[in-house]
Amino acid sequence: MEHSLFEQLLLILVGAVIATTLFRRLNMPPILAYIAVGVVIGPFALQMADPHEMELMSELGVVFLLFMLGLEFSLPRMIAMRRLVFGLGALQVAMTTVALILISLALGIDLNSGIVIAGALALSSTAVVTRELLRLNQLSAPHGQISFGILLFQDLAAVFFLIIVPVLGSNGGEVNSEELFMSLLQGAGLLLVLLVLGRTVLPALFKEIARSRSDELFVLMALVTALAAAWITHAAGLSMALGGFLAGMMLGESHYKHQLEADIRPFRDVLLGLFFVTVGMQLNLDTLITNWHWILICAGSLMLLKAAIIALVVGRVNRDGHNALRSALCLAQGGEFGFALLALGLGHGVISSELNAIITATIILSMVITPLLIGFNGQIASFLLREKVPQSASVKEPSLEELNDASEHLDGHVIICGFGRVGQIVARFLRPLDIPYIAIDSDPFRTHEAAQAGEPMFYGDARRADILKAIGAERARLLILTVPDHGESMAALKQIKRNCPDLPVLVRTQDDSKLELYQNAGATEVVPEALEGSLMLVSHILTLLDIPEEDIRSRIDAVRSERYQLLHGFLHGKRSKKVTDTGDPNELRHPVTLTEDCYASGRTLESLALKARVVALKRGDIELGSPPGEEVLQSGDIVILTGEPSQVEAAEERLFSG
Repeated sequence: MEHSLFEQLLLILVGAVIATTLFRRLNMPPILAYIAVGVVIGPFALQMADPHEMELMSELGVVFLLFMLGLEFSLPRMIAMRRLVFGLGALQVAMTTVALILISLALGIDLNSGIVIAGALALSSTAVVTRELLRLNQLSAPHGQISFGILLFQDLAAVFFLIIVPVLGSNGGEVNSEELFMSLLQGAGLLLVLLVLGRTVLPALFKEIARSRSDELFVLMALVTALAAAWITHAAGLSMALGGFLAGMMLGESHYKHQLEADIRPFRDVLLGLFFVTVGMQLNLDTLITNWHWILICAGSLMLLKAAIIALVVGRVNRDGHNALRSALCLAQGGEFGFALLALGLGHGVISSELNAIITATIILSMVITPLLIGFNGQIASFLLREKVPQSASVKEPSLEELNDASEHLDGHVIICGFGRVGQIVARFLRPLDIPYIAIDSDPFRTHEAAQAGEPMFYGDARRADILKAIGAERARLLILTVPDHGESMAALKQIKRNCPDLPVLVRTQDDSKLELYQNAGATEVVPEALEGSLMLVSHILTLLDIPEEDIRSRIDAVRSERYQLLHGFLHGKRSKKVTDTGDPNELRHPVTLTEDCYASGRTLESLALKARVVALKRGDIELGSPPGEEVLQSGDIVILTGEPSQVEAAEERLFSG
């Protein structure tokens, strides 16, 4: 049964929502969810969608992907890292490409297909590698800088492959060296023209549009820029994706880079999702099932080959075997650009659908394995080289004896658990007052930096009873928990109160969403940063309004003593977020005006047993803050409710209909 384009698009979007939700629950990348949707509904499975009808939209997804990569592509940064980029990066791409082409020819694959396959597999995943290195605080480490430098050159090499693939697909598959040279010359000319436009005309246009303060106009101009550049390269006989990349490069050094990233991202994510769905549609399930052993062999061989080449190149140039092996483990996979290049090759008839399915599956499998390799790159490198992990690569956890020695002279001291921004500010105030303190933190890089700065800080987990005992928790005057993660902070608090029930504990939180949980767990004080910032702002406002200092202090103290009840909830607007960043419901403040025939008129608040809290009651010109339970409600009263959206809705329904 054939489906219309609208029905296919709707089916893809519904499938993408379900699949990405499921894959996120399993902590798997959404890219795999999109590909899975394409496999299921594609012509080789349920035959509910045709990849050719989605071709234009998926190609636009690649345009916006390359546009975003272009925005991140920094020419000054590339020049600053020229030794890594043009030295190690050029050697890696050249050696890997040549090796893969020779392997392809040895396996009986023609030269043109071998070039496309080599280009798709030689480049690593910028998105996966940089995200994992940032997550592990390894981007600034030596192996992180090496990996990043090579990735920068790979972005540049992508432009070369985008230019030559359309040439390989013309003239019946015969490579015309003159045509190839002209295409490269044409690409270089376009690059120069677009860069000149990007440095002169576009900044002036965006500056004028920014003055209009119109979000719609700014987004429209960003879309026009990306699509116009794609059209120019397409009209010149080159790929549309190349135009997107060049457009991103033009604007990458402008003041509007971050705003452009934010505006383009929704379009990129949706269209790129469609691209990966079409990638999945082109995967022949019969081919995958028949050749599953070849896919495993190809993925393993690819990662071993790339790792060996990178380790060899970096080891010979840098004379650092340990970091050479670590960077090799980080860059051993195929990348998302490989999908774009394979799709381009398939569209120009350079590679077959069977070969495309095997290579695509190889890239996917290598990308799935990558986070594991990056997470343990230090340990794997040390094991293979039969050496101990260098102290610069990680911070050794101190022994309990070392902690005991550091804290044995302390009595009545302050313990700071979490030495981030807040912990360091606390320490700066304690030091001039000669109040002794000791700090622990689970971030090895921060621990190393703080120790070098002379801070009494050690690597450790506040949830461990032996570490708390070793730093003298039973002799401490106060313990301050500034750990940002709620789960870690709550576990540490429970452990502290279990072993030192009399030790006062102050907990710092981002907001008041878990305030009562901390207080019930034994926290002496809970300081929500957002609410304390509001109180500080209010105190300054009242001071400027000439309100007496004593009156201000008494009002602020009253709010704190009532556990910030006055500040709970807020009146939502059209753009208000109904949930927090962690997915928890935001508290809502909502007024309800009682009518003459509503259920609540003539009844007491206590008898209604509302699920939401009543924080105020307005009756004409009179306002009752936190009215008593025996208060009888009257027609015309305005009841101010606070609670989660579901609680407020239930309370409103109770007030009106019982």
